[in-house]
Amino acid sequence: MTRPPLPPFTHETASQKVRMAEDGWNSKDPEKVALAYTPGSVWRNRSKFITGRAEIIAFLTDKWARELDYRLIKELWTFSDNRIAVRFAYEWHNGAGQWFRSYGNENWEFDEDGLMRWRIASINDLAIDEEQRLFHWTDKVRPEDHKGLTELGL
Repeated sequence: MTRPPLPPFTHETASQKVRMAEDGWNSKDPEKVALAYTPGSVWRNRSKFITGRAEIIAFLTDKWARELDYRLIKELWTFSDNRIAVRFAYEWHNGAGQWFRSYGNENWEFDEDGLMRWRIASINDLAIDEEQRLFHWTDKVRPEDHKGLTELGL
């Protein structure tokens, strides 16, 4: 199975890969998202260490059960042959109705088939009031005309 665009990346193909990842995560479909990773993909997400698609699916299922009305924006930071670095922010609320904006950086490494084999994520959460939210869309993906992180001042 291949997952274009494939490395080595150009600015255009790295940007495409980032947007594809954003759209996938915004779908909140753990099985679909897991297919973008190698069967033995290794993650560090905050303080959790995850290996393989089954653990990815379990992690994402739990995440999206707790992080309600999740909306994510990713932005390319830099890239090389088979690596991409992104910054991101996402907004969500917990079961008590408290909104958060979570900020972070990810480092990704891909295999020759375009599947992510390594993901390192560092994330911080900031409690916000609902009126401070900036990510407003109702579809599963961010509309093309919705501002990105830089345009939003994040």
